[in-house]
Amino acid sequence: MSFLSHNLQRVKQSPTMQITAKAQELKASGIDIISLSVGEPDFDTPENIKNAGIQAILNGKTKYTAADGMPELKEAICKKLLRDNNLKYNKNQVIVSTGGKQVLFNALLATLNPGDEVIIPAPYWVSYPDMVFLGGGTPVIAKAKLKNNFKLTAEELEAAITPKTKWLIFNSPSNPTGAGYNWDELHKLTGVLMRHPHVWVMTDDMYEYLAYDNFRFCTPAEVEPKLYDRTLTTNGVSKAYAMTGWRIGYAAGPITLIKAMGKIQSQSTSNPNTIAQWAAVEALNGPQDYVKTSNITFRNRRDLTLKMLNEIEGIICPKPEGAFYIYASIEELIGKSTVNKIIKTDEEFASELLISEGVAVVFGAAFGMSPAFRVSYATSDEALIEACIRIKRFCNSLQ
Repeated sequence: MSFLSHNLQRVKQSPTMQITAKAQELKASGIDIISLSVGEPDFDTPENIKNAGIQAILNGKTKYTAADGMPELKEAICKKLLRDNNLKYNKNQVIVSTGGKQVLFNALLATLNPGDEVIIPAPYWVSYPDMVFLGGGTPVIAKAKLKNNFKLTAEELEAAITPKTKWLIFNSPSNPTGAGYNWDELHKLTGVLMRHPHVWVMTDDMYEYLAYDNFRFCTPAEVEPKLYDRTLTTNGVSKAYAMTGWRIGYAAGPITLIKAMGKIQSQSTSNPNTIAQWAAVEALNGPQDYVKTSNITFRNRRDLTLKMLNEIEGIICPKPEGAFYIYASIEELIGKSTVNKIIKTDEEFASELLISEGVAVVFGAAFGMSPAFRVSYATSDEALIEACIRIKRFCNSLQ
């Protein structure tokens, strides 16, 4: 009998982390690598936020806080949710964790029992299914279609619900596709959920502020207030404020659930980093100019990358509404070959692209939908242009 947990045996290493590590290894060996695999802004954390962290250190604010976050940050989160999402929460309905990933993990661990199902629209963020496995539940993958810009329809959601469904994990704008659900699209999904009162909603709103053109972000409990009592609204400061390494995520929801999540956190990591919490207070309460200026840059990068990729024969990319990802369908390229190898999967495509052209992308199977690959355009224009030139050269070389 294996010494390791049965649940652990169902879990795989994060593919995005593996690819990033491989790209870094090749780069360290002297190979010219352009990485489009990392999901983090390439900008520095804004000065006012960095200064808030520094000031916390200088003022001796380096001790433990409450395990589920300090009251000053919870107050800032409540103000943010009311200001931006028209959602009213009290501080006892809020938890702060070490990144958004811990928020989701705590919630799943606190609620899942063997046999419980969690609906995950695909393409999905790579960690969702494995977190469900670790919580003892069963992921149910509901595949969205390219023709619908990788957005789940009400009919597809309805078909995925069973009496065993406990959660729907909902991510908009999406990692990996950048697809954002507008009010009408989301209202159709919440209409389905209203017919199934046993299904709870776990949102992942991490890319809320990264929204482009005329797209207006909205979240389920905002669109359908009757879902308020069975919605966990999660978010964080990582993407919007270039604070990935600070590791602050948060959630708001029913008191019973928040307390259960806090109990788990008290026996695992305890409180998130105190200094990072003070920096997050400044991020949420301080000037928001950075968000506006960075969005302009990201939108321009999206347009540049989207145009270049869609000009490559065999690649189809829907236009993302938000985040900083493009999901490229490569169905027409599967079955073609390099000089030495037939490309049978998108994982092989990504591997050969890295080896032959030094461009790191994440293959679609990691996100539950193939054949495709994800690029992150959170890097410089020069790197994006050169990467797209290399991708085109690689695709054109396939026989």
